[in-house]
Amino acid sequence: MDLLEKLISTFGVSGNEEAVRNIIKEEIKNHVDEVFVDKLGNLIAHKKGERPKVMLAAHMDEIGLMAKGIGGRGRISFSAIGGVDPVMLLGERVHIETKKGIIHGVITCKEVNDGNILERIPKIEDLFVDTGLNKNDLKKLGIEVGTFMALERDLYYLGSDKIICGKAFDDRIGCYILIELAKRLKETCKNEIYYVFTIQEEIGLVGALTSAYIVEPDWAIVVDVTETDDASGEATKTIGRGPCLTIKDAETVGNKILNKHILEIAKRNKIHIQRDVSDEGTTDAASISITKGGVPCTVLGVCIRNLHTATSVANRKDIEKTIKILEELLKLSPDGELWR
Repeated sequence: MDLLEKLISTFGVSGNEEAVRNIIKEEIKNHVDEVFVDKLGNLIAHKKGERPKVMLAAHMDEIGLMAKGIGGRGRISFSAIGGVDPVMLLGERVHIETKKGIIHGVITCKEVNDGNILERIPKIEDLFVDTGLNKNDLKKLGIEVGTFMALERDLYYLGSDKIICGKAFDDRIGCYILIELAKRLKETCKNEIYYVFTIQEEIGLVGALTSAYIVEPDWAIVVDVTETDDASGEATKTIGRGPCLTIKDAETVGNKILNKHILEIAKRNKIHIQRDVSDEGTTDAASISITKGGVPCTVLGVCIRNLHTATSVANRKDIEKTIKILEELLKLSPDGELWR
């Protein structure tokens, strides 16, 4: 799990994905025929082969913050990047890269800072980052309006070596899966494959739309994470019960033919598939599926708890089984004629 830990521990807020991209490029370059970065910053790794042409996508970016003001006492107000819940932020550590190195801060708010018990749920505008430095100190470090700030949390285990906890599971888990697939499919898959690591998914599915125009795939699979629903009552999605196949989300209905292939492969390999039908959220599939004349597309991934926080929880077995299903699917790649 060294590679997964490395990906998760690296910081790459939407719009600032370079460090993550560099790691992925080094890991995947020896397992494909070419690697390039498009004009927006998507990393595209191409394995040459026969049609159909397949696009596998995972996004590199993570939720985070951007400085929008610095008060006289060094309090840094911020704007959220991606779907950030203010309640989840209070007390979290942040990582800030400066021209003199890394500094750290903690997210707090006026009521906590004054020693009062919170009487209401804080809003983003109530929160600020405290670095222990004043405004002049921060200015000397180059911290200014527009500076990126990432949530900070190391990968660790809960109870056993199968249950992992940390930040940026959304979607470094997907990036890890694609890298592992490239290693396994280098010699065993005849199809032309584009492994696409997209930018700015969290703020509008930006990279998926532009990269799909470059690739023009015959069909595509987005590898992303899904939030569990096991907090109470009867759970349909939980960690440790296998990969999760998106049937529907707020903006996309998964392609029925692709979903059928995935379910059949899972059955043959005795892997349980969880099904996700949701009224909220979406993935890069929403952009890819409507590119040009349309692309048959679905989403397969891993269930996690505490989505969009610095303390997400996942089961390693689900990750391994997702890789297995995709490996078998690509070895028996559906013919492009099936979509007609």
